[in-house]
Amino acid sequence: MKSINSVAVVGGTHGNEFSGIYLVRQWQQHPQRITRDTFTTQTLFANPKAHEENKRYVDSDLNRQFSVEDLANPALANYEQSRAKVMNNVLGPKGNAKTDFIIDLHNTTSNMGPTLIVLQSDDFNIRMGAYVKAKMPEAVVIFEDQTPLAEHKFVSSIAAQGVIVEIGPQPQSVLRQDVLDWMEIMTMHILDYVDLYNQGSLPELPASYEAFRYTETLKLPENAQGERIGMVHRFVQDNDFKPLHQGDPIFKLFNGEEICWDGHYEAYPHFINEAAYYDNNLAMSLAEKITVQL
Repeated sequence: MKSINSVAVVGGTHGNEFSGIYLVRQWQQHPQRITRDTFTTQTLFANPKAHEENKRYVDSDLNRQFSVEDLANPALANYEQSRAKVMNNVLGPKGNAKTDFIIDLHNTTSNMGPTLIVLQSDDFNIRMGAYVKAKMPEAVVIFEDQTPLAEHKFVSSIAAQGVIVEIGPQPQSVLRQDVLDWMEIMTMHILDYVDLYNQGSLPELPASYEAFRYTETLKLPENAQGERIGMVHRFVQDNDFKPLHQGDPIFKLFNGEEICWDGHYEAYPHFINEAAYYDNNLAMSLAEKITVQL
């Protein structure tokens, strides 16, 4: 892969996820903290209007607006759809982007700790995961590589390379020092990795490491009318990345019944009971544990 010449650090894609917003503001005042020798770094505050209104988004989720088709469709013109087109002009255009690498900063209400989400399983991303975990053992790496990059709708898919830094638990519209610190530390390790990668000076990395690969998303229990009739079971709550075996309780219905996991594989829930996903009645994402070989 060619060298990374330009990096963008994006905060505030969701207006009520505060850590990335406050970090981007700090780095705009002190750009030397995110400056490295082998590439240029810019910052972008993605969704200022949503932040002013203290909302995740104004009209629609900004982090779902970056498919090539949607970016090219002038009929998609609500606030976030229009904002996505502006961002694509600044960082992209997608498919031939002037930005080589995007780091998109997010908070989750789920107990996921410091999590790095990568969209591709090429050598660059595999080694990045190894480097981040070597420097930050508490970090979790998730591969969401089941979809080609061109078909992803995330901000970080504008560039040929991009990752999502997802840190929690943090309630919406508040700051937590531990979460903000994790986000800053992980971002610095990623920037260091890119710099070392460009120089061909990466340290010796472990031959393999544990990671996760996204498999599916589960919805909260509903009745025939689409009304919510249950909640995430306390057995699962706050146990992100803990194994879920067949027969383990996963939902508790309001009538007292339990629904158990009946999948054919050992699942690892994450984004458990994420507050932002209630508008779509989503309960959690699932993953399989994998061993990544360098």
